[in-house]
Amino acid sequence: MTERLSVEVAYARPERQWLVAVDLPMGATALDAVRASGILAACPELDEAALKLGVFGKAVKSDAVLREHDRVEIYRPLLADPKEVRRQRAEAGKKMKKGG
Repeated sequence: MTERLSVEVAYARPERQWLVAVDLPMGATALDAVRASGILAACPELDEAALKLGVFGKAVKSDAVLREHDRVEIYRPLLADPKEVRRQRAEAGKKMKKGG
């Protein structure tokens, strides 16, 4: 009998969250878990080739080998670069101080 491992795959949109338990063979990768979860089919906005993944909050590559009870997280792309947002706020603050 082949050894198996149980992991979870998590993904969240603002209006809905997924937490899917999957059973995989030992040696399975983060991408294997995502594929097995069915989330890619349910969420057409996700591009398999461009996925940003993590395990318990730590970024991992798609070929990271999983361990028993890992939670693979699919991260959504940022809508805005945080550095750019801070720069824009600083510029707006300078304009407010100058009165215009």
